[in-house]
Amino acid sequence: MKSFFKNLIKPFLPTYEVVCTTYQIIPGKPVGKNQSKHTFAKGAETEARTFYVKVINSDMTRTMAPVEVHLKRRGRTIEQKAFGPVSALKKLQQKK
Repeated sequence: MKSFFKNLIKPFLPTYEVVCTTYQIIPGKPVGKNQSKHTFAKGAETEARTFYVKVINSDMTRTMAPVEVHLKRRGRTIEQKAFGPVSALKKLQQKK
């Protein structure tokens, strides 16, 4: 009976995704960015949050070039973390 209700509710649960944006800075050239998305099934909040925390706490993310990590639910950002001068780079991209 419990699984019946889970299957009944599952189509209405939100989808989650973790988006990691890495910015490349090369002097004399426009700022480039590379996005990688990791999508999760409907209602998989715990898996998405654990992956988000794992990405934020990894040494690779912290030592890379400017990086921005978003946890999104239904396309809206619910948590965000930036490493490096990401806000300054976004201003540079808007000016051009």
